[in-house]
Amino acid sequence: MAAQPARARTMDAVAQTACLAAAARAREDERPDRLFADPFAAPLAGAAGFAYLDRLANVPTPYVAVRTRFFDDFLGQRVRSGDVRQVVLVAAGMDARAFRLPWPPDLALYELDQPELLALKHAILADSGARATCRRHALGVDLTQSWAEALCAAGYRPHEPSVWLVEGLLYYLEEAVVHALLDRIAALTAPGSWLGTDLVNRDSLWSPLLQPWLEVGAYNGAVWRFGTNNPERLCACHGWEPQVRQPGEEGADFGRWPLPVVPRGIPGIPRGFLVVARRFDGLRATLDQ
Repeated sequence: MAAQPARARTMDAVAQTACLAAAARAREDERPDRLFADPFAAPLAGAAGFAYLDRLANVPTPYVAVRTRFFDDFLGQRVRSGDVRQVVLVAAGMDARAFRLPWPPDLALYELDQPELLALKHAILADSGARATCRRHALGVDLTQSWAEALCAAGYRPHEPSVWLVEGLLYYLEEAVVHALLDRIAALTAPGSWLGTDLVNRDSLWSPLLQPWLEVGAYNGAVWRFGTNNPERLCACHGWEPQVRQPGEEGADFGRWPLPVVPRGIPGIPRGFLVVARRFDGLRATLDQ
């Protein structure tokens, strides 16, 4: 699907990376061996998203495609395997999962992001004739401030199981903001809930191997600020039991990852982490405090 004419896009630098990710999904959608279908990605990316992606042409790794498929599978499995009927996409950006995935019709999906970005997204999707396959709630909020009240007012039930996805966000935040955000999510999740997120290690923040990506991001004002070499510990200290994979490892490859997977014990290597985590039950959480 060709990109539609550009609209006025008044969003900050990190939000612009949502258009970049949409452009990468659109390119994946064009492949005969695509890992997922996303017919809405091209209009959501716009000309700016494709221009951003083209500046990264010398960074060939299919990270966004692998990440998207990984979290598509995660969300689908969690909803199909239990009684979860509420999903929260934090910094939803130009994500079209509410429209392109086969959700149960009674599932409530909440998108949290900047009001301006969600308004633009709504206009683009309306032009595309998109229809949500679930009960979608788009909530314009400031993720660095209190947003729990708005989420609960929209129908979210903190004492029932939920699935949260924080995709393509945490490495752009200061460390204190990362911890504050994870604390807010933990306070809104019942035992047995799930969290998916992606992280990078500290070496990624200055690695020469990632300079093309880092330089283009910095030029556009989207600087990587947070990395952790121990995603397991980060999750555990916020009440989650994680499973961590690097792209290219079993379950995070999909026959597409072209690079060798270096064991985590070898230092100095930039790494990405795809994390799924289950909320501690009440007893475990109490004992760990």
